[in-house]
Amino acid sequence: MKRIIVDYQKLNKDILNLLVEKFPDGYDDDHIISFRNAHNDLIEAVEVKTEDTIYLVKVGTYLAKAMADFGDEEDTPNTSPPVPDANFDQEE
Repeated sequence: MKRIIVDYQKLNKDILNLLVEKFPDGYDDDHIISFRNAHNDLIEAVEVKTEDTIYLVKVGTYLAKAMADFGDEEDTPNTSPPVPDANFDQEE
């Protein structure tokens, strides 16, 4: 199974949808995974899984806002441009 680190800026709608489904009321400290990357930087992320991939999505205030906004978008027609798909095979 692949483990891919994803920054907020590289989220696509599929991963954002997984996040909103797993954490409909938002995430809290119990959901956050902390680890060090190859540059020895401390990374905090939440985990969502597909059949073949574990996505570790970096947390922060922007992620919480994106999840809240995405939940609101499902209730209203989409008037914003689509979020471009990103190449997630690159680890940050």
